[in-house]
Amino acid sequence: MGTIRVDNIRVYSYHGCLSEETKIGSDYLVNVEVKADILQASKSDQLKDTVDYVYINRIVEEEMRVPSKLLEHVAKRIGDRIFKELPMVKKSKINVAKVNPPINGDVEKVSVNLSFKRQKDTL
Repeated sequence: MGTIRVDNIRVYSYHGCLSEETKIGSDYLVNVEVKADILQASKSDQLKDTVDYVYINRIVEEEMRVPSKLLEHVAKRIGDRIFKELPMVKKSKINVAKVNPPINGDVEKVSVNLSFKRQKDTL
């Protein structure tokens, strides 16, 4: 089992519960960590034997374009797509952070973390 991380994917999106957040938008940072059996890739040097981080980045960018009220909802959509479209992934952690959130205070960012584990098929 190995780990692939895609860190600090920067996107500008329109998430939030306040109407101005969905109109004005904000900066976000997304981190994705996936666990998969990538030993074969370490031997073969072939993309088909690993999890393509370019594809992970694309999933994040596409899901961040869909407005949501909650960061939890966005993180869940990203995790669901990773499991649906990347069958090698056994576990994942998704972190979505809103930079400079519109709250009363000097806060750099707020973030949500979700962890996912692929369920084994039951027959």
